Amino acid sequence: MDPGGSSITPDSDIPENPLRLSHSFGYESGRRANLQLLDDKTLMFIAGNQLVLLDVSTKEQRYLRSCSGGGIGCITVHPSKHYFVVAEKRNQPNIIIYKYPSLKLHRILRGGTEQAYSCVEFNHDGSLLASVGSAPDFMLTLWNWRQEAVTLSCKAISQEVYRVSFSQFNPELLATSGSGHIKFWKMANTFTGMKLQGLVGHFGITPETDIEGYVQLPDGKVVSGTDWGNLLLWDGNTIKAEICRNKTQSCHIGTVQPFVLEEGQLLTIGSDGMVRGWDFEKIDAADSSVNGSRFEMEPLNELEVGNNVCLSSVVKSPQPDSSVWFAQDSCGAIWKLDLSFTHTAPDPECLFSFHAGGIQGMDVSPKSHLMATIALDRSVRVFDFLSNRELSTSRFFQAGTALIWAPPVVNQGGGLLVTGFDDGVVRLLELFDPQRVSAVTRRQNKGDAGLHLKQAFKPHNAPVTAVAYERNGDILATGSSDCTVFFFTVGESYSPIGFVRVPGPVQGLEWSPHSHSENRLLILCQNGCVVEVHSSDLKAQKPTESFELLELPRRSFRFRSIKSRIKREEEKARRQAEKEKKKKDSLKESKLGEAEEEEEEEEEEEEEELPPIQMPQTPSPLYCGFYSQSGHFWLSMGGFDSGFLYHCEFSEKQDEDPEQREDEPFDFLPIDETDDDPIRSVTFSSNRQMLLCGMHSGSIRVYLLQPGDHSLSSMKACRALSVHDNHYGHLRHIRCSHDDNFVLTAGDDGNIFSFSLLPLEELQRSLQKQRAEIPPPRVGFEKQPYAHDIENSATDSIATAKQKLEKDRLQREVELKITAKRRKLDELKRKFQQVLKVNESLPEHVRLKPEELELHPCFKEEAERLKSQRIMEVRKELSWEKERSHIALSKLQDWFGDPLEVSVIDVVAIRSDHRVSTYRLPKLTESSQLRHQDTPSCSDRDEHVTSESKKSRAEPEKVISEIEEEEVLRPQVVRSAAIKLGDRQEERLRKAALKAEQARAKKAKRMQEWAQLYAEKPGENYEDPQDVQNISEARENIGDLKLKTDKDFKVPRHLMMTSGRKRAELKDLEEMTRDKQTELNGRIVALRDTKVHLVSQLNAQAKQLRKVQQRLPARLHRPPPVLPTLLPEETPEKRLQPNRATLERYRVLREQSRFKGTQEDEEEGTTRLLEQLEKEMEDNQEGEEVTSREEEEEEEGEEEEVELTELEEELRQEEEFTLLYEQDSLLEQMETSVIQFDAELLQLRHQKQNLDRELALADLRQMTLYQELLLLQELERKEGSLQEKFDACLREENSIVSKLEERKEQLQLKQRDIVKLQEREKALLTALLDSLGEDNKFEKFLIKVFEKKIKRVKKKEQSGNNEEEVESDEESDEEDDWDDDDNDYDSDSEGGSLDDSVCPPGCDPQLFEYTLQLRERRLNLEEMLVEEKKCVEALKDECDALIKKEKMVKSSLRAVDDDLELVNREKQQKMNELDVVVPLRLHQIKFVVDGSVPLDLTEALVVDRAELTRLKERIKQLQVEKTQQRELKVKARQHHTRLRHECKDMKARVQELEKECDKLMMMKFGRLVDLEALQILSGNRKLEVLKQEKLSQEAAFNKEIKQWDAKVRKAYEALMEVTRQNTELLLRKSKLLEETMEIELKLEARQKKIAVRQRQEDKRRENLKDIVRLKSLVKKQSSQINAVKSEIEALSHKGGPVVPFIQTTQLLTPTPTRPSDPTLPPEPGPSRPSEHQNSRGRKGTC
Repeated sequence: MDPGGSSITPDSDIPENPLRLSHSFGYESGRRANLQLLDDKTLMFIAGNQLVLLDVSTKEQRYLRSCSGGGIGCITVHPSKHYFVVAEKRNQPNIIIYKYPSLKLHRILRGGTEQAYSCVEFNHDGSLLASVGSAPDFMLTLWNWRQEAVTLSCKAISQEVYRVSFSQFNPELLATSGSGHIKFWKMANTFTGMKLQGLVGHFGITPETDIEGYVQLPDGKVVSGTDWGNLLLWDGNTIKAEICRNKTQSCHIGTVQPFVLEEGQLLTIGSDGMVRGWDFEKIDAADSSVNGSRFEMEPLNELEVGNNVCLSSVVKSPQPDSSVWFAQDSCGAIWKLDLSFTHTAPDPECLFSFHAGGIQGMDVSPKSHLMATIALDRSVRVFDFLSNRELSTSRFFQAGTALIWAPPVVNQGGGLLVTGFDDGVVRLLELFDPQRVSAVTRRQNKGDAGLHLKQAFKPHNAPVTAVAYERNGDILATGSSDCTVFFFTVGESYSPIGFVRVPGPVQGLEWSPHSHSENRLLILCQNGCVVEVHSSDLKAQKPTESFELLELPRRSFRFRSIKSRIKREEEKARRQAEKEKKKKDSLKESKLGEAEEEEEEEEEEEEEELPPIQMPQTPSPLYCGFYSQSGHFWLSMGGFDSGFLYHCEFSEKQDEDPEQREDEPFDFLPIDETDDDPIRSVTFSSNRQMLLCGMHSGSIRVYLLQPGDHSLSSMKACRALSVHDNHYGHLRHIRCSHDDNFVLTAGDDGNIFSFSLLPLEELQRSLQKQRAEIPPPRVGFEKQPYAHDIENSATDSIATAKQKLEKDRLQREVELKITAKRRKLDELKRKFQQVLKVNESLPEHVRLKPEELELHPCFKEEAERLKSQRIMEVRKELSWEKERSHIALSKLQDWFGDPLEVSVIDVVAIRSDHRVSTYRLPKLTESSQLRHQDTPSCSDRDEHVTSESKKSRAEPEKVISEIEEEEVLRPQVVRSAAIKLGDRQEERLRKAALKAEQARAKKAKRMQEWAQLYAEKPGENYEDPQDVQNISEARENIGDLKLKTDKDFKVPRHLMMTSGRKRAELKDLEEMTRDKQTELNGRIVALRDTKVHLVSQLNAQAKQLRKVQQRLPARLHRPPPVLPTLLPEETPEKRLQPNRATLERYRVLREQSRFKGTQEDEEEGTTRLLEQLEKEMEDNQEGEEVTSREEEEEEEGEEEEVELTELEEELRQEEEFTLLYEQDSLLEQMETSVIQFDAELLQLRHQKQNLDRELALADLRQMTLYQELLLLQELERKEGSLQEKFDACLREENSIVSKLEERKEQLQLKQRDIVKLQEREKALLTALLDSLGEDNKFEKFLIKVFEKKIKRVKKKEQSGNNEEEVESDEESDEEDDWDDDDNDYDSDSEGGSLDDSVCPPGCDPQLFEYTLQLRERRLNLEEMLVEEKKCVEALKDECDALIKKEKMVKSSLRAVDDDLELVNREKQQKMNELDVVVPLRLHQIKFVVDGSVPLDLTEALVVDRAELTRLKERIKQLQVEKTQQRELKVKARQHHTRLRHECKDMKARVQELEKECDKLMMMKFGRLVDLEALQILSGNRKLEVLKQEKLSQEAAFNKEIKQWDAKVRKAYEALMEVTRQNTELLLRKSKLLEETMEIELKLEARQKKIAVRQRQEDKRRENLKDIVRLKSLVKKQSSQINAVKSEIEALSHKGGPVVPFIQTTQLLTPTPTRPSDPTLPPEPGPSRPSEHQNSRGRKGTC
């Protein structure tokens, strides 16, 4: 591919440049910043792969093609207008800088991004260039473009960037904006060099928006636009204010872009077509961040460009002091604007107009150099591509989707266009030359050509995608995306033939060419289906009721992918070729053995698996196709199957379903480099020797074909040219002109290009004219009326309209037949009634009986049978309708009635208009009930650990119990006693021993109590649990409590909110709301029932009253009250219970409405019938009531007055009195009942209003809770995973702690066991010594025997096996110890070595045996002690390991807890951002500033009044509690000090008592004795007398002490009174001292002020003196200067030398006087002149 984006196949016969760009008719108005200004008359914009330079005055175009062929990303112009930049699109694109106006390439910048550039911009002085890449890297690069070097580079952001720009006020600042962001950049010097530092703008509470444009202000602020039309003022990276117009109107409607700051106003453009100027000073000072509201202001100036204008970018004219701007209109135009905003400024001028958006249809005239296009902008345009100008433009009501130029066989003048639109309408347009139309015609056409609507019809209900004429011009076919193809007969007026349905949306229609024998239509569907229809079959079709041609023969083809099989065969052929090549090479160069090895390798290679055959999951799209031969056609597929042209044919088996069949092409043609770039459109030259292909990438391919090459075997060499945009400019339309001199292309990027196939000189020679010929108007064109156009897109299509007409016709015929039958029946009924009347008028003897009037009973029976049969048939026919109606009724009841717990019931007052209604409550369902999430219980592992701990704890207890169960055997040792004691002595000794044993038991018990008491004694670090709980509560509730909005707020564990708790809150709130509504509904329903009962009661009383008044004269009648009635809304359940009469009346009304033939909708008609029926029912009910009342009045009026006697008159008067009383009582009861009911209703209404207010608050609360629940659910997964980790760590910690506690308990138990074993060992020795007695000569021997260490044999049992006993190996050191001990004993024994296994002579054998038993037990105890010590060491090691593990788990737990705290803090911050509505009344607002409520209440705090009162009371309580706690602290400290002193005194007292006790024992016993032994002694009477005397004296002393305590108390009170008086005196003294000090301070301050004032006055006087002195000095110096000047002037006239003025001035300047201060340095001044100077001065002055 050459640098221009064109390529050619090597060794091809195609000319080097077959296509020469002639003109560009399009403009990509939707591309951002696609308008630049090179000078005052040259515009520059991008058109596909071309850069267009447009001269505004001459409209001439110059072109620069993309160097890479990959497209152009963006452009910009240097501030000097001498250079412009083209940033391209491709892999590793370049930025190319051209010179202007020479258009020579100047610089190339490489390596700025990976795929494409989205925006480029120079800085203010043009020294730097900034560029931003598109996806995937989004690189921001600053270039020193003159050196082609990168200055700075970094990633801008991970979103699309629309714009980059430098600040014109600060060259170090720049900004980028784009999709949902704006970013502020600064070039900063760091210790590593220059860096780009960026801050992303935070929108805060403002919704995120795409920012298309912005302006940087002088102070660093930035004003940007928004999607909704307001301006955002950015300060730093936050929004300082959102600017709008007054009354919160947006600055623009739609997107707004500020584009320049000029002459004190900020100019903005918008998608509403407006240009507005705003006061810059107001914008710069705007601030709405305080109260969160918007800053409102009005524009200074505004300019409306036009209707349907959407401005997207503007550029200013480079002329100095020019106010002319050129604007890009996204609706397809370029405008010239004068933004001086003066009265003399010209109106906006539209310089150029183009299509907006992709081109949907394009075709050329078959007779002239004209081209017509249609696009989604609802316009049809006609161009003259010979003179490169637009001839005509017409706009319609819907977007255009298809266009074709009628062939000459249809229209000889070549001026008929067929256009299809998005709503399914097809319009026939006639192109004519308006200059040839009479001037008196009423048609006024703008432009050089006119378009006239000839006919409009709507064959489809979806967009028209294809239009095609049959080759003879007799039939027009239209295809649509509604999967139908409609056919019309061609003539002066097009008539519909019918339509066929196809398997998919129609992509294209191709009629067979004239070379084919049969005339067929090829219908191409987007899903890969192809259908063929014969034209002769179409002409033979008869019109049907619905226009659908069901019997039309057709052939179908459904494409089946073969690409993977083709690739597989290619791979197989490639491998086979490589194999053969290797065989040849091996035979030539290798030996036989090596060849065999290679063959083995080849066999291994052949075993490699070939590529699998794949089928696309979704069918590949079909792009285009055309006939090759009769029955054969070529298809171009996209997607998976791109890369080939497929040659297909219709199968002979056409019986299968078209949607289920699968057909494969019988041949294919590979196309180079089209796997990702399929062919979208094709066209042939008139001689079919040139094939032009429009590609998916927007390029054109030119192929040369051999004549008659239907198989395209010569389609090999090609010439490719990149024309349209490579990314979105799919080339769907390509055409050749009628003379094959031009090629026209139109793409989805909105560009239209014309290319010439001949050089310019040859083209001018071949063309004799400079303009295309416009068809003249046809004959009678002026007299033809306007055709009716279809403006409403909801208009029925041709088929739908015909179906409706046929349906209406059949319905009218049925109704007419029914009416005729009914008239005939009525006539027969009338005649029969006349016969009956005549029969009744005859005498009875000649009158016919009813039985005689019947023709025959069989007729009646037959009629009844037919009637019943007909009824059964009707029931069968209506059974489905009945079931359907029944189901519909049940569904309606289920939907509207059953889901409601209580329907809406209105209860109306009787004497007023007050009413109260129930709440509409739906029934509770299981899905509506929120479920609570229960916290998980303890895990099985914890239970297992607990069970193990319990088990392990039980084991040492068992060991301890076994140890405690052992008893030291104390056998009776028979001693040889020399003296026998008597019985009394023995008895006395026994009693003494018993008493001693009791005393020992008592001591043991006391020691046990002491041990228990010491065990219960708390340790030094012990803390009271109650105190610990109080401290924890104080830490949570007292101190610096952080608000929830504080960043450092830590959510307490018990207050952490989860989705389960929030659901529980929601459920509680809903249940509370529902309970209140249900309770009030019950009361309202009860009130309704009361009213029902009251109405029946009042009716009964009214009836009774009427009876009473019937017996009273009319003059005594009191008017009865108006009786209330129950309104329908009070008993809504009765509305769903219609009776038979109501249903019958509804049927009659429905039949009447049908008979009238109303054309309104069924739903509206049914609603009207129901309203009419309900009204008639009400009228009937009222009429019945009125009738009943009139009948009662008539009955009353029928009574006749009769004259009465005196007695009857008296009885009548008595009766009148009674009746009057009854009448008054009844009226009073009725009135009371009504008033009471109205009062109850009014009270209930007031309660409902209060409940409504509470429910509104509850709804607000529910909305807040739901928002919080949504936030919690968003973070629930993350929090859940962290919570699981936390729980796992917590469980592990608990397990470790439990194990550690268990091990510690075991350790303590083991240590206790060791102590007990040691005590047992000591007890054994004690028992031995007790058994030996005193003066035993074998004591040492037996002790040696007892203490001797014996090598004992240990027995080991192997697990699962009964083996022999083996001797355990002891360590060598222990054996040596044993031997040493034995040797020691042997050496120390008296009389040589003694055998410890034999009792020595003279020793008691029982005692010796007892000693051996004790030794065995000692050895057992020692072994047990060794084992216990080993267990203790193992437990200590395990405890140390568990402690380390606990520390690790605690650190992990803290880390997880910190993460969980961060999540909870984030959750709390997001919940804090939610708005909570709190309705307040004005008296509840206490936040007052300067006597009024401020507008900004963000600093206020909303607190419950009761809570506020409680907090105030709590302050006082806390102050009291603080005082009490301080007093308690003082008392506790005093008590602690006293206890310490008392403890110290008690210890000293104990020591004194012990000394005294010892002294007394020494005095009494002469030695220290065991006091416990004295307990066995009997009592001493004298001692008891002394004790009693001591007690009496203590009582007397205590009484005396109490008396002295009372005296001391009185003295203490007197002392307190004196102290109080003294304190008052001291307070008065201190107050007087403070007043004295205050007075002294005031006096001192006053003196200081006087001194300062005096110094200021002195200084002022000195300044005045200096001023006077300086003024005099100035006057003196001025006089001296004047004198010197006069002297100089005199000397100058004499011709002598003149002393310089400076020297003279220096000599004459006096030295300023200074105060004499020896410490000051000498003042600098002019040096003394030298003698020479003095002499010269004197000489000059003589």
